[in-house]
Amino acid sequence: MATAGHVDHGKSTLVRALTGMEPDRWAEERRRGMTIDLGFVWTTLENGQTVAFVDVPGHERFVSTMLAGVGPVPAALFVVAADEGWMPQSAEHLDAIEALGVRNGLLVITRSDLLDPQLARDEAAEHLAGTGLAQVPAVCVSAVTGEGMDELRVALGELVAALPVPDPEADVRLWVDRSFTIRGAGTVVTGTLPAGRIRVDDDLELVAADGSSRRVTVRGLQSLGRQVDEVCGVARVAVNLRGVPREAVARGDVLLRPGAWLITDLLDVRLRGGRGTAPDPAALPVELTLHAGSAAVAARVRPLGADTVRLRLRHPVPLRIGDRAVLRDPGRRQVAAGATVLDVRPPPLRHRGAAGRRAAELAGMDGVPDAAAELARRGIARHAELIAMGVAVRDVDALVHTGHPAAAGWLVDAGRAAELTAQLTSAVTAHDAADPLDPGLPIEAARRAAGLPEARLVEAVLRCAAHTGGTELLLREGRVTRSRAAGLPEAVLTALETLRAQLGRDPFAAPEADRLAELGLGPKQIASLVRAGELLRIADGVVLLPRADDRAVEMLATLGPEFTLSAARQALGTTRRVAVPLLELLARTGRTIRTPDGGHRLV
Repeated sequence: MATAGHVDHGKSTLVRALTGMEPDRWAEERRRGMTIDLGFVWTTLENGQTVAFVDVPGHERFVSTMLAGVGPVPAALFVVAADEGWMPQSAEHLDAIEALGVRNGLLVITRSDLLDPQLARDEAAEHLAGTGLAQVPAVCVSAVTGEGMDELRVALGELVAALPVPDPEADVRLWVDRSFTIRGAGTVVTGTLPAGRIRVDDDLELVAADGSSRRVTVRGLQSLGRQVDEVCGVARVAVNLRGVPREAVARGDVLLRPGAWLITDLLDVRLRGGRGTAPDPAALPVELTLHAGSAAVAARVRPLGADTVRLRLRHPVPLRIGDRAVLRDPGRRQVAAGATVLDVRPPPLRHRGAAGRRAAELAGMDGVPDAAAELARRGIARHAELIAMGVAVRDVDALVHTGHPAAAGWLVDAGRAAELTAQLTSAVTAHDAADPLDPGLPIEAARRAAGLPEARLVEAVLRCAAHTGGTELLLREGRVTRSRAAGLPEAVLTALETLRAQLGRDPFAAPEADRLAELGLGPKQIASLVRAGELLRIADGVVLLPRADDRAVEMLATLGPEFTLSAARQALGTTRRVAVPLLELLARTGRTIRTPDGGHRLV
């Protein structure tokens, strides 16, 4: 957990007394008696639980450093001195903790040996009322005399036991709050791992504060001073990176599970203030600093709704829906607002009225990732991108089983699929009107007509529409066509009916070329009927009705396990001109095999 509170209220003295360790690492800090950088100490309680502390500076000049330490932790040790009471930085630290959504912690009244702590405790409780820390236990202590320290340790044990257990399989995101070099080992970075698992030899992605990234390998791990093979969150961790120069990493950089996170410089957020209030977006400065994890990034603010804004970041950062961040006004040196991330891939606002429509949409969003809602808003999205936005894998997988078309790693909202089917129908109709003897669109042309990112989505969309009875389109031989040869010239349809009647009486008596010519069915007309699925071509100039091959298998099954070409010809009542290519088709489609003596066997 992190400390918080006004400068010189005894935060470092308190954790020093709890742990026996020195949190102030720099000689300048010890000389001045004031913390100016993050310190890290830990202790094991009597019940065996280990508690690690991120000790933060309290001076207003170091609020950015404070935010870098508090950002990833799940609980806060809020410190107020009995002899001074509530002070300006107490308020700003509380604003920051509230903005980050920290709901677990302890109120510790220090220096209880100097003044009755009751007044300071009551005053602090008044300021905490209406915030996430309103109900936290309060403990009065003196790090000098030891009074209350045992009670504090018990309270710490109860707090730690009540904290939610993080998911060890969560995607790693370790914000770097310190980096240094160890002779013989190389570059080491430290941070608080909130969830997930890091192992020695893991490959991670190091994203720098400027948005550039590189693959790195974990050479070694240390947690609370011990070498370990793996670390699970929540934990303080030091990561030794192989082959990374010291100057290539700094506070604000982040280690990620490769490919699992979206790096974004544009996001829509909901503003939050203290005690449940929301700042007026129109009253915010145009430029603020976004503090997320240990990163601090300049952000340009565009008001949208009553409590929502769009942020354009100077550098991209890895964020997900539901992440909490702090917006700070560096000019006034104060927290301007908290921010809950609503969308990390927001749509552009190019047209008149787009901002108003977007504000209305954001008003219905709560910062909780919802698979169906995210897909509906986007219409089309990558499976992996929805997960990277923060949607649970199981929820994204469930979309496929609830009627949403999917192919090649893409998902289409079912409602959007209906619109795309209408677009495809219009495109096929227009094409067939322009060229009746070449019905249907090649699948790539159909993809372009519908604006789909992947050709295989065309089939998925049509399959979805067919399931609901919402289309007459079919995908045949790589073309999107209208069913029942719709759109073909009347003369071709009339010839088709005559041919159907003839083959209906004698299904394997394929008409000769002169008969086809007599019907007005030349190569182009035959090709159009084959593409429309109205005829089955088994060889050049040899056509039968659809599913004639299936009917042939049924009839050949009566001949026994093996049969000759002659026996097949007689059973089907046809000629060698038809029987030979028909048996070749059955062999190509895996329904018959040749026997060693030259016969045929059904599979």
